[in-house]
Amino acid sequence: MFEWSGYEVPDLYGEYVKKYNDKPDFTFFADIDEAFQKLRTGYAADLSHPCTDNMQTWIDAKLVEPIDTSRLSHWGEVIPALQTFEGVVIGGQVMMLPLDWGNSSIVFRTDLAPEYVGNESWKIPFDERYKGRIAMYDTSAAVVVAALVLGYENIWSLRDDQIAECRKLLEKQSKLVRFYWSDQTEIEQALASGEIVAAYAWNDAYVRLKNDGIPVKYMNPKEGILTWLCGLSRMTHGKGDEQMVYDFLDAWLAPESGKFMIEEYGYGHSNAKAFEIADPKKVADLGFSTDPTKMLAQGHIFSHIPADINQKYNNMFEEVKALSGV
Repeated sequence: MFEWSGYEVPDLYGEYVKKYNDKPDFTFFADIDEAFQKLRTGYAADLSHPCTDNMQTWIDAKLVEPIDTSRLSHWGEVIPALQTFEGVVIGGQVMMLPLDWGNSSIVFRTDLAPEYVGNESWKIPFDERYKGRIAMYDTSAAVVVAALVLGYENIWSLRDDQIAECRKLLEKQSKLVRFYWSDQTEIEQALASGEIVAAYAWNDAYVRLKNDGIPVKYMNPKEGILTWLCGLSRMTHGKGDEQMVYDFLDAWLAPESGKFMIEEYGYGHSNAKAFEIADPKKVADLGFSTDPTKMLAQGHIFSHIPADINQKYNNMFEEVKALSGV
């Protein structure tokens, strides 16, 4: 398994552990660009964890193989809309097993930034009042956030002049950030201590902070929240036993795995039965619709960025960081 850190816990694939009394070997990546580059150079993994916006790029690079859903006992329990979602099915074949879905937004301390309570906006990581108390995700997603603040609608295909305007905003932000993060535990600890006021984050960071009694809120920004759908894909360089690979995929689809995902990570899960057996209060506390089609449609779903434009986003963001010295 070539995976995001945090997804190695056996509760997410309990049926596999029960059958084999073991778990797969895990290695981890910090962001999807790192995963892609390593896999493209021949790294041998059986499975990895991309999202729908990555799939076309991974397919073009010949990294993934189709999934035979007839070998999955829980496939029939998957929310129907996700079985055919764009990026899950490409060219008539299931190329990614849809599993987890959620948001990317800002988590902030309501006691330290009361101005944004009821006035939720992507503008907070550019607010000079919080200089030295902001953290941003160390990826080119920062470019997309800047584009939203500037009011651009074509956030996945910015023109050169728009990228230049985003750069000005990100250069301003680089003088305000405390740090750029690659591990969410960094921002959770910094928010809990009050070292920072706000950070780009995923739902699970908010859930853990809230459970620890920290006064935080997860924004639904007026410019539109970012949404994503991710899952597991079979890698062409995999050398593991095929039946074990399918057993692992099926275990991830199990409703009990989804229950754990919902309750402990604050993400949606693709198995409809998971919502039926999860704690109703915790489901309600998620703050978003348990219908992924409504959830994914309510904001800006991460979409495929053409390779040439994505390179411009990455290059610009890296140049801004290098000049900032952060």
